[in-house]
Amino acid sequence: MSLFQAIVLAVVQGLTEFLPISSTAHLILVPWLFGWHDPGLAYDVALHAGTLVAVVAYFARDWLGMGRALLFGSAAEAARGQRRLLGLIILATVPGALAGYFLEHYAESVFRTPALVAAALIGVALLMWVADRRRTLVRKMETVGFADAALIGLAQAVAIVPGTSRSGITIAAGLFRNLTRESAARFSFLLATPIIGGATLLEGRQMLEQGLPPGTSVRDFAVGFGVSALVGYAAIAFLLRYLQVRTLKIFVAYRLALGAIIVAIEFLRSSG
Repeated sequence: MSLFQAIVLAVVQGLTEFLPISSTAHLILVPWLFGWHDPGLAYDVALHAGTLVAVVAYFARDWLGMGRALLFGSAAEAARGQRRLLGLIILATVPGALAGYFLEHYAESVFRTPALVAAALIGVALLMWVADRRRTLVRKMETVGFADAALIGLAQAVAIVPGTSRSGITIAAGLFRNLTRESAARFSFLLATPIIGGATLLEGRQMLEQGLPPGTSVRDFAVGFGVSALVGYAAIAFLLRYLQVRTLKIFVAYRLALGAIIVAIEFLRSSG
């Protein structure tokens, strides 16, 4: 892997992990379009570790607050709210964790075809468009309850299909529950932490068992980790500010255009 490829893939991961346009789809499509070789498991670990650091760093105050509330058991209203939020995040994580455990093989093989990626990009774009047009998006993070967490967690499980976008489908689910755009995105990002953390640990264990593949360098690992962390942090900050005043239209349009381009390329390649 060249340094240029390492940087490009790290920027793609950092941006698309949190913007609602699907990181998995882009990490499949970029090498596919440019004819690059699969960078391998070690680089996947670096990218996921980088985005994990980004989301933990951005929401460090939230996680520390939930941790203190859980450990010290304060009866204060703020502490009860923090414990309640932690419980909802745990609840919403379960469907995605089960989907990853039982469908991991399909996610790494059957689900990675360009046609399915295009269908997921377009289908979830339409779902986001419908959710974004609702006029009842008034609920704040403090109002998230059991039903909200259950629906958003089920939506996250569907994101195992490349092209779906974990952030895209969970934000859309939050909008269907009448959360504001910013609140839906904030809950989505908090929910990303255990899922990204679990993926990083799983891939890291596999890497230790298999050993580093030939040609993998410490430089590539460091570049992937550092660049994806910095870009991921910036992407989180950007989207939360953006959704305070704007809608998801630009992301819907991008997904539709990208899906159409993939369909066109597949058609031309199959007929050539």
